[in-house]
Amino acid sequence: MSTIADVAARAGVSKATASRALSGHGYVADATRMLVEKAAAELSYVAHSSATSLATGRTHAVGVIVPRLDRWYFSEMLTGIQESLLEHGYDLTLYGLAEHSPTRDMVFDTILPRRRFDGIIAVGIQSSVHELDRLRGLGSPLVSVGPYHEGTSTVSIDDAAAAQIATEHLIDLGHTAIAFVGAATESATLGFGDARRLEGYRRAMDAAGLGEHTVISASGTSMPSGYEAAVDLLGNRRTRPTAVVGVCDEAAIGTIIAARRLGIAVPTELSVVGIDDHQHAEMFALTTIRQQPREQGNAAVRLLVQQLQHPHAEKEHVVAVSALVVRNSSAPPRSP
Repeated sequence: MSTIADVAARAGVSKATASRALSGHGYVADATRMLVEKAAAELSYVAHSSATSLATGRTHAVGVIVPRLDRWYFSEMLTGIQESLLEHGYDLTLYGLAEHSPTRDMVFDTILPRRRFDGIIAVGIQSSVHELDRLRGLGSPLVSVGPYHEGTSTVSIDDAAAAQIATEHLIDLGHTAIAFVGAATESATLGFGDARRLEGYRRAMDAAGLGEHTVISASGTSMPSGYEAAVDLLGNRRTRPTAVVGVCDEAAIGTIIAARRLGIAVPTELSVVGIDDHQHAEMFALTTIRQQPREQGNAAVRLLVQQLQHPHAEKEHVVAVSALVVRNSSAPPRSP
């Protein structure tokens, strides 16, 4: 395997000059740079990442933190992050850290402080436990996806607006008995985005004069959790709502499955609206609020690269566009 010394000898320059020419750091005359690049190509020379890091102070590695690895939203987000990082010449080190877990605390307290990353992308970090502040304290450029923090560049959707639009769609169809499925009621276990979506649901109900009819069926955000919550919610014919807003598509799909098991027709007897436009939303003809996590991942990398290139630039907050997608799971309520 060729070394930087071999490249320097072939180009007739010093090792320091060859290193500057290939790394792009420090002045090298154009003619000399071309000689070095030609020699490197002829020798099939590839710079070792550790040596490049020592010479430039950059690791060309980015730490990426997500709460879960087995959920559609996070896997799509990671796809966008990875493809954009690779396009810009960066590797990634991935941490899948479940919330409120000992592993999460260990990574935040001991592993991240001793790792060297050019930057960090944090997805779905809980603002309530000051984790973004802890990440900022590491001193690396930081982009968060989800909760907004004035000290970081951020990519997010307006979660409250998304749930408000979903609820208003059902109100416009004529529904008044609209329940919200998929959000824990305890603030300690309620995710930042979920709390905002619950706020948007309540805002729409209050604005329509339906505040006293709000019903929250607490559960997790998976299909099984949405299913279990919906079975309890829909089991009593006298108190059954005519419509449901799911905190996410998975909770909404769980609600549709529960309705079918109970013999409740969707949408003639029950309308259901979700948020996300999950990969299975079309299969279940789910009306939903579309967001595009892969594009959000691309945007997060763009913001991080901007910080790396312009460290003193103002932090940027990107609000990704989300839109109502009407399918066959929502309709006007059936007349008594």
